[in-house]
Amino acid sequence: MSDVDPTVDEARRWLRFAEEDLKAAHILMSAAEPSSRHACWLSQQAAEKSLKAGLILESIAFPFTHDLDVLRNLLPSGWSVKETHSDLADLTEWAVEGRYPGDWQEPTLDDAIRAESAATLVYELISSEMTRRGLTPN
Repeated sequence: MSDVDPTVDEARRWLRFAEEDLKAAHILMSAAEPSSRHACWLSQQAAEKSLKAGLILESIAFPFTHDLDVLRNLLPSGWSVKETHSDLADLTEWAVEGRYPGDWQEPTLDDAIRAESAATLVYELISSEMTRRGLTPN
């Protein structure tokens, strides 16, 4: 793939959005009054956008879903995110539980820290895969 390939450019765009979500989550957690709920949701979104960047790079159509395991499983063999993150259900839950009130416990700062850490790893693994292919992630 060349660096002028529109598929590569679109994958980079998704990865850039993921990076921005991670930065926003970090800022929210670092605030004088942290917003764990928003940080959890933004972390989930960052992981989702990272996975979708990988799928775009592979030219794989993906369903409209926030289920990170479904998205990760669509990636072909050889993607390290498939081996490193065998279960992303804990992060997936924040797609809904981080946005809406419900019969669940509100996220704590520890939840937000775990979510950001998991999302950062997903982002880094997708970014590394792009680099491994000779592409600059951003």
